[in-house]
Amino acid sequence: MNIYIGNLSYNVKESDLHQVMQDYGTVESTKLIIDRETRRSKGFAFVVMPNDEEARNAIRELNGAEYAGRQMIVKEAISRN
Repeated sequence: MNIYIGNLSYNVKESDLHQVMQDYGTVESTKLIIDRETRRSKGFAFVVMPNDEEARNAIRELNGAEYAGRQMIVKEAISRN
């Protein structure tokens, strides 16, 4: 399952987020979205978890939770297509 994580602190690193998500199960990939011009985080990321049950549990537990001083938005990512 592809998970959207928004409202992240600009100081959060991809490795930090990967570690947090691993507490809920297997993480296939973590991608923090970076602005091309400023090279700074845009404050959101996508995480792929192959086990849907683990992913749904992570969404339930982390949506609205505070991380690095901000309340995260965690939900299933919607495909652009």
